[in-house]
Amino acid sequence: MEPGKIIKITEDSDPDRCQAVTSNGQCRNKKYDENTNYCLAHGGNRGEDTAKKISKKNYYRSRWQARLEQYTDNDNIKSLREEIGILRLILEETLNKCNDESELIIQSNKISDLVMKVDKVVTSCHKLEGSMGHLLDKQAILQFASEIITVISEEIEDKEILNRIADKIVKRVSDDS
Repeated sequence: MEPGKIIKITEDSDPDRCQAVTSNGQCRNKKYDENTNYCLAHGGNRGEDTAKKISKKNYYRSRWQARLEQYTDNDNIKSLREEIGILRLILEETLNKCNDESELIIQSNKISDLVMKVDKVVTSCHKLEGSMGHLLDKQAILQFASEIITVISEEIEDKEILNRIADKIVKRVSDDS
């Protein structure tokens, strides 16, 4: 087909018919080229640009595909703990570079931004782990402590020692929660 020229179809069943719909029904022009389903009047000349964009997108996707697969194949992909660690390291290094109050003030925006990011990622991590059932509530911890005490009582017959161990475990669970 000549660039810039619109050609009319000869049959309604022409496979190269433009797919645009007008007020009179389906367009009666031929497609502009193989990269599009539309004629020149309906934007068919943009098919080549679209094909180039898709090709470029596929190039970038394939270029990074191996790296992306490393992250998506990881069982811990839904964990944000490493990201929290990275942000905290960056925050620590930023603070370590400050030798006096003026440098601290100069870096205050960056430090504040990092603190906010750590907070946001920690909050997201907590929500994610909670929704995945990775967090224990106080009742679950107490139940687990009870099971540990039961196991210990099967091995230790001295009731006085057993009671001290049980009291210490319950106290630790109660203090930490």
